[in-house]
Amino acid sequence: MTFHRIIKFNKIALTFVLLMSLVNCKSAKSVIASGEASDKLSAKQVIKQHQKNDTDFETLQGKVRIDITQNEKEQGSTFNLRIEKDKVIWLSAKLGLARMMITPEKVRFYSKLDNEYFDGDYKLLSDFVGVELDFIKVQNILLGQAIFNLKDQPHTVSVNENSYALQPKDQNALLELFYLINPSHFKMDSLQLFQQLKKRILQVDYKSYQEVDKQVLPKNIRIIAVENTDEVAITMEFKSLSLNEEVRFPFRIPSGYKEIVIR
Repeated sequence: MTFHRIIKFNKIALTFVLLMSLVNCKSAKSVIASGEASDKLSAKQVIKQHQKNDTDFETLQGKVRIDITQNEKEQGSTFNLRIEKDKVIWLSAKLGLARMMITPEKVRFYSKLDNEYFDGDYKLLSDFVGVELDFIKVQNILLGQAIFNLKDQPHTVSVNENSYALQPKDQNALLELFYLINPSHFKMDSLQLFQQLKKRILQVDYKSYQEVDKQVLPKNIRIIAVENTDEVAITMEFKSLSLNEEVRFPFRIPSGYKEIVIR
């Protein structure tokens, strides 16, 4: 399955294929078990622990299994993954038949099977999701971190099914935002965005985490995107991972390829 075939799913699928191509680390230890949430912790204390446990690494490499389900049809494949944190995300299909590279400025990919390429910025993602996205926000989603800086505004907290439920004290009428924070390692259990007027929902569920070289990282992630009656579900499993090794990011769009324009 090439990036181009994934992208042809529809506009929703494109958005989340671009979100998918990030994150992870060294050979996985056991999946981390959850602790017990306490109603004695304040919102500020939960936020402090969440930010304290942000993942610290320089480079990552490994494999990621990606499956996309839409209209009861499923496609999936395994990709090689390389990351330089805050700088580059690189994803490659077998034999280099398709590659994607994301930087803070660009979202790019090409397919040798289709002789086509895409070269754009984050405007497509931002317009669709309804949130101004950048490299760091996308990276945070896939690292199990909050999409916005939690210290930018006051939040309330409660205990919801053994997670800390955080939400802005003053919710935006156009965009409702909710975080569920795990009480064991204070990474996200779930991120939920609701846009009632546009009938859009984005939900990112972190099914399990793993400890890698003393870092806590997602192991299995499920993303659900809904727009009106259209729904796309994406699952990701990260495996065969290594941390802070020397990595390269070969990427060059071959000459003569046709540019993909997505409207």
